Amino acid sequence: MLRLVTGIAVFCVSFCAFANDAWQMLEKTAFAARELNYSGQFVYQNGSQSRVVEITHMNRDGREMTRNVVLDDKSREVYSQGSDIVILQQKNQKVMIEKRRGQNLFPAMLPTDLQLIKSTYSARLGAMEMVAGRSAQVIELMPKDAYRYSYKIWSDAEFGLLLKMTLLNSKNETLEQIYFNQVSMLNLQDPNWFQPKIEVNKNYVMEDSPPVTRVTEDWIVAQLPAGYRKIDQVQRMVPGKPALMNQIIFSDGIASVSLFIEPLSKGMRPKMGHMLVGSTNICANVIDGHQVMVVGEVPAATVEQIAKAVTFKKQTAANK
Repeated sequence: MLRLVTGIAVFCVSFCAFANDAWQMLEKTAFAARELNYSGQFVYQNGSQSRVVEITHMNRDGREMTRNVVLDDKSREVYSQGSDIVILQQKNQKVMIEKRRGQNLFPAMLPTDLQLIKSTYSARLGAMEMVAGRSAQVIELMPKDAYRYSYKIWSDAEFGLLLKMTLLNSKNETLEQIYFNQVSMLNLQDPNWFQPKIEVNKNYVMEDSPPVTRVTEDWIVAQLPAGYRKIDQVQRMVPGKPALMNQIIFSDGIASVSLFIEPLSKGMRPKMGHMLVGSTNICANVIDGHQVMVVGEVPAATVEQIAKAVTFKKQTAANK
């Protein structure tokens, strides 16, 4: 009996240490994407869609600068610094400036505060594999409920940089993947690479992103799926729409879901029901004369619960 108890105790200690190592590796991976200097190419695949992006990233005295060039369409370059994004589109001679909203971009896809996801995911170490010619530690991030997908993460064994990440459904089928096909660490000091290549013979037009304003909470989601919390809420004008569109963003730390709300205008056909597009689930509903749309790379149960939980906060004479 004593041997059995001792064996169980040793197993529990080993398992906990194994799990802790996985979380420690994830923490290193989260910070590496933001603190290291690197360049390379990564591939994004979702169903039949695929694109290749060239990335250069530098952290200079705590200030991050990133340049992404979409190689499938070399007329499009994306420059980000903090929460600011500049999109340069050579084809139509337009420059768009906008604020980043919602989820972080590859390879900075993990939250630096892992407490946000520890309650809803479990983590374990897998095998060592090669990605982009580099040795990588596989980490499996598995959901504790049906409101999120699982993730498989390849972390650079030497530097901790996220080299590859796949999104998997409950059947362990790959829904989406993103990975470096080449990557190298840099010793950058000169930020001149961060300057867009402007063609002097073209007349560029500066185009602001649609106006965004903070709004009061007129809408209530009675019960969010476990682990999700609201991270942002804005109002914006959408081209072709007669009224302001409300957008509320929820996240569990990795996965994000957007709730869109707009008043039904005359002649507008209401949408109802559920649709799956690639790895994205969409649920539409109509509430109090408003079109409600929930969109996210999350299971159907997540978008459906949010769509059904939306209610309108009635205005009273006291708060009008």
